Amino acid sequence: MHIETDDPGRADVYALLDEHLRNMHALSPPESVHALDVSGLKHPDITFWSVRDDDVLLGCGALKEIAPGHGEIKSMRTPSAMRRRGAGRAMLQHILAEARRRGYARLSLETGTADAFHAAHQLYKSVGFEECGPFGDYRPDPFSVFMTLDLRKPEA
Repeated sequence: MHIETDDPGRADVYALLDEHLRNMHALSPPESVHALDVSGLKHPDITFWSVRDDDVLLGCGALKEIAPGHGEIKSMRTPSAMRRRGAGRAMLQHILAEARRRGYARLSLETGTADAFHAAHQLYKSVGFEECGPFGDYRPDPFSVFMTLDLRKPEA
């Protein structure tokens, strides 16, 4: 398994992001879907990675700087058929390491409230994320769970 900076427009990644967006829209009303499309993930303040086993795409994730010292995890996704292989945890660890390398004091994320998001909530909590209020440009939303991690605390 290896993680590399990637192009969100790459064919297999594009397909995964399309699956991600369709799934988000199936679980939440349009105004509560905060997932970025390919063009949004190509923004200069976002770094996008894929995780692969040889040439097989196992997942993706991105890190967005939302303020000096504060990053946001975006577009963490593993294809439905490739789950439970450790790719999500590997990507999360990679993003955490990069956020620390950049000197961020805080890393935050927004995810959904539906039962389908339970595994993601557990993954984030397992590395120390805690629920918090909206951050950045987000507003309170009954379909959103906001989480944050103080990166100044010692690693678990």
